[in-house]
Amino acid sequence: MRAADEAGLRETEGSGEAFARARAELAAERDAYGSGLDRWLASLVAGAEDVALVAVGGHGRGQLTPGSDLDLMLLHRDRGDIAEIADRLWYPIWDRGLRLDHSVRTVEEARRVAAADLKAALGLLHARWLGGDQELVDLLRATVLADWRAQAGRRLAELAELTRARWAAHGELAFLLEPDLKEARGGLRDVHVMQAAAATWAVPGPGERVRAAHDLLLDVRHALHKTTGRATDRLVLPEQEEVARLLGLADATELLRLLVEAARTIAYAADTLWRHVDRFCADRNRAVRSRTRPRRRPVGDGAVEHDGEVVLARGADLADPVLPLRVASAAAQAGLPLAPATVERLAAETPPLPAPWPAEARDALVTLLGAGTAAIPVWEALDQAGMIVRMIPEWARVRNRPQRNPVHRFTVDRHLVEAAAGAAALTRDVARPDLLLVGALLHDIGKGRPGDHSRVGAELTRTIAARMGFPPADVDVLETVVRHHLLLPDTATRRDPDDPVTVRTVADRVSAVPGRGREVLEILAALAVADAQATGPAAWGSWKARLIRDLVRRVDAHLAGNAPPPDAPVPTAEQLALARHDGAAVRIVGSRITVAVPDRPGLLWRTAGVLALHRLAVRTARAFSAAEAGTAVLDFTAVPEYGAPPDPAALEADLRRMLADRLDVADRLARRAAPRRRRGVPVPPPRVTVVEEASDTATVIEVRAHDRPGLLWRIGRAIGARGLQVTEARVDTLGAEAVDVFYVVDAAGRPLREPAALSALCDAILAALD
Repeated sequence: MRAADEAGLRETEGSGEAFARARAELAAERDAYGSGLDRWLASLVAGAEDVALVAVGGHGRGQLTPGSDLDLMLLHRDRGDIAEIADRLWYPIWDRGLRLDHSVRTVEEARRVAAADLKAALGLLHARWLGGDQELVDLLRATVLADWRAQAGRRLAELAELTRARWAAHGELAFLLEPDLKEARGGLRDVHVMQAAAATWAVPGPGERVRAAHDLLLDVRHALHKTTGRATDRLVLPEQEEVARLLGLADATELLRLLVEAARTIAYAADTLWRHVDRFCADRNRAVRSRTRPRRRPVGDGAVEHDGEVVLARGADLADPVLPLRVASAAAQAGLPLAPATVERLAAETPPLPAPWPAEARDALVTLLGAGTAAIPVWEALDQAGMIVRMIPEWARVRNRPQRNPVHRFTVDRHLVEAAAGAAALTRDVARPDLLLVGALLHDIGKGRPGDHSRVGAELTRTIAARMGFPPADVDVLETVVRHHLLLPDTATRRDPDDPVTVRTVADRVSAVPGRGREVLEILAALAVADAQATGPAAWGSWKARLIRDLVRRVDAHLAGNAPPPDAPVPTAEQLALARHDGAAVRIVGSRITVAVPDRPGLLWRTAGVLALHRLAVRTARAFSAAEAGTAVLDFTAVPEYGAPPDPAALEADLRRMLADRLDVADRLARRAAPRRRRGVPVPPPRVTVVEEASDTATVIEVRAHDRPGLLWRIGRAIGARGLQVTEARVDTLGAEAVDVFYVVDAAGRPLREPAALSALCDAILAALD
């Protein structure tokens, strides 16, 4: 556990001195008990030749508590009278009422048992001499360790399988109301098997933070045994307050928060170790091992994949405060873990984000959250390095905070991340996926503070959203979403949806931001699903889903009467001046690219294709015709997928070649795409809809899809292939999600009216995006 984290917790919720003193007393008591018992056990074999008493397992590690079993082996050199010696040893132990797990072996017998039984081998790795022939114990340890290392590939594979089966059986300690301190994921057993894995020399052992977390769990286990008077590792609810008192803590909530911190530290280290073990075993089992260095593959600006993890690219600018979020979003979108050393370096060497955040940082956060479940381990890595609290100080109050009820599966902070991950699957249902994802991340940020958590959270969200650099109107939307995130489920399950007052009440609350009522409604509808599913199985079901859908339909119909039509693109004076340029004009200023040329079909998507050739990701695009000049104006904001921006002169040259029909964009894009490895996280399928009554002069098509290189090219080419023209377009990429609107007419300049033609167009766009 980080000292700063523990100090902060002590400052707000308990006495650090009392906690430290209680732990020291427990450790001293445990040491005194163990050493006194060891001296007595050694006296039982005093004077015996060619035998040794060996402590194995937990006893061998010196971790005895009052309820622990004694795990002993009587080791001998083929003595014929070993049975009589064993009887003289075991009966005094039983007479004292001690629980005993015992065995009698020669070194060779112990070796065979270890070879056949993985659990026995793990116990022998911690063999410790208590009394008798010490050379015999040294021989045992050397023999077992040599075999363990010689069989590392097989043993580590078995150990990984055993560990994952245990996790499945016992759950995750950090998120259990009554956790098993030893066997659950993130518990004591995980540290023991990490030590065993490190004994193969194939992977590194647990670090200082993991050892400190282990010691905390051991102290809690000792206090639990003192409280119950028996050997138990499950910390049940009735015992938690007394265990907290023995440890000098204020209450059970404080105890569980410390346990969560320790368990997550161990679980994070375990994930990293087993990832390395899997790679080691795969290499050992591969018929032909590569002799070359692991290949580095760019996955984003400043980030590359190296040996299955995301690390910093050579030359990454550590002075850039946005770099951590950019690298994290690239890792999540690629479905890859962040290398722990990379996270620690980012935490130590990058400056904090300014306030307000630059737009690039906000976009990277949305991209990270938009990766769905792949964002969770990346977020955990940032959290373990202390970077989440650095970016969002308000996160400290919900971090590792237990919910202490059977409905919630997770701590408050993990629930928020799970809700955001779930919301990523619902981004097609909203016009502003960025506000949905951030709203999901912050909806319970007020928990752990006095007052109603929705109201407190709304006030905190206003501060956080402004710091993140959202425009004032978007800040208002996020505040409203957090304040009313329980509005739809509470109203749908407790009020009569047929009552007009119910519909008006909900409509009034979602309309708190002028002109954004329907937008807030659709975000709240998606958030209700993500929140409930992240809470647990008891919080969501078909009945509740049906009630909420019905309420949303009624409120939306009520709001629709005052819904303004979509704004049509309007050229600026600067763009109109450029459009009057004699012939084709291309202007590139930073990330903004403006093209003004004689209007013709397919201009938008062909230009987007050239940008994709130069590895530019289109973040926004506006396309329209300046009728008085007979010229089309295309205005793009585009940023590099990774690395430095392209040479403006080369980009302009390619744009001009495309305009002169001397550049085969399709062929160049196909050749560029061929070597790309298709890899990443699962994303929701694209959605194509016709926006009814949005325009009298064109058919309005909205496309919501996961952004990728050449997306606009694919959509535009599908439209053009059907003999249709795009007269105007609005293209926006919010995080990793594109929300694109196209005004489409046929060859005669008329909107499409036939349902069959509209359906065929939507199908063609979906096919192009498949």
